Amino acid sequence: MKIAIIGAGIGGLSAACLLSAEGHEVHVFEKNFNFGGKMNVFKKDGFRFDTGPSLFTMPYILEKLYQKCGRELSRELNLTPLSPITRYFYQDGTLFDCFDDKELTLREINKIAPEDTDSFLRFLDYAEDIYQKTAEAFIFNPLFDVTDFRNLDVLSFFGIDAFSTVSKRVDTHFKSEYLRKFFKRFSTYNGSSPFLAPATLNVIPHVEINQGGFYIDGGLYTLAQNLHEIATSQGTVFHFDADVHRIEVINKKAKGVRVNEDFFESDLVISNSDATETIVHLLDDKVASPSKKKKAGSIEPSCSGFVLLLGINKRYDQLVHHNVFFSEDYEREFAQIFQEKVMPDDPTIYIADTSQSNPEHAPDGGSNLFILVNAPYLSKNYDWTDKALRYGEFIIDELEKRGLTKLRESIVVKEIITPQDFYDKYASNKGSIYGTSSNNKFSAFVRPRNKYRGIDGLYLVGGSTHPGGGIPLVVQSALNAVELISRFDS
Repeated sequence: MKIAIIGAGIGGLSAACLLSAEGHEVHVFEKNFNFGGKMNVFKKDGFRFDTGPSLFTMPYILEKLYQKCGRELSRELNLTPLSPITRYFYQDGTLFDCFDDKELTLREINKIAPEDTDSFLRFLDYAEDIYQKTAEAFIFNPLFDVTDFRNLDVLSFFGIDAFSTVSKRVDTHFKSEYLRKFFKRFSTYNGSSPFLAPATLNVIPHVEINQGGFYIDGGLYTLAQNLHEIATSQGTVFHFDADVHRIEVINKKAKGVRVNEDFFESDLVISNSDATETIVHLLDDKVASPSKKKKAGSIEPSCSGFVLLLGINKRYDQLVHHNVFFSEDYEREFAQIFQEKVMPDDPTIYIADTSQSNPEHAPDGGSNLFILVNAPYLSKNYDWTDKALRYGEFIIDELEKRGLTKLRESIVVKEIITPQDFYDKYASNKGSIYGTSSNNKFSAFVRPRNKYRGIDGLYLVGGSTHPGGGIPLVVQSALNAVELISRFDS
């Protein structure tokens, strides 16, 4: 079959690898000049920055993709476990290192919250139990038609803690505010609020702590480069600066795409563009009704992010590869992001310093700091036009107050990425960076499926679709789409 893929993000790259490995003629159309989507790279004056994901989990999903392409993940990429995985900084000066070695983490907990050491182990058992009940039923299941739902264990649904929130469940397990804040942090991995998201998301600590968090040697963009190489070697053709502005549908069947005013005919279309953007802007009103477009437009996106890339001429001994500087009032921070839709005035600040693992990412013993603050998705409540530079200066001031002394005077390279940039460059729904939010107990069931209902031959992949955001789940969305293609279009 001749297949058109819209977007060369991780979902599009994964689908291209899988389908070209099956012998299909695959063409990928990317509006930008390079592949990777939000997983990308920025280089300047000897500094190198990953501009997207910075932590890799669930490698067994990627291993499955590589096996289907006749490759071995271990031969293609060097996955490096980090020790510690992340260092956490609290505003009273307390430090907490989290390891994938439970004994080392328990030693850390004994220093700051000895009353919660047993609770820590019980919570990880609870998180693992959620994983066992959700993995096959929800993550690895396309959840498309009756055959998929027939295999669901209804009792398991009531055991995944969907009717509480992340915050409430964490508070019942832990006495220490240190541990409470630590475990509430994980729901932000898919752009959701711990005070709104179902406690099902407490599965994430199991994925990171029990299964392990990894770095890809050379930077995570290496994954995008490797997927591009695999797809290309299998015959995939990539078209860059190729802006798809319409999916052509005839008699309820996707027949190709309009690219820069030219028509490209194909047997199937896979969209790695945001699902909301695909439905609202790439489908004609005659094939996607106003009610469907309204429903798609009402899907709550995940939060966005404000990114500050700082190349500096020094190293900070207190930093490790992954670092989190907590806000004082976590609940207020998320209320500002999700209810008020403004930037937090006391933000939690994440820093990835890949020069800790790859010193060549910064020249002359310097550091490349990828700094991320959770931000509201785009709305009329916050205009980035005249606020980006000021907020960047505010973050630098905050980091100096929180221990990175003389940061401003050490800056060699500075770049800012705002939610508006994410929308303009990647057409993500309202500038979101994790796809669809999970601030709903039924989010697993309401995400757009990997096959579009009502149009034959149209499939959806990426973080805005089932099963969710983050590298492994986006790869799984491609695996789901290819399974559905074999079911409906083989």
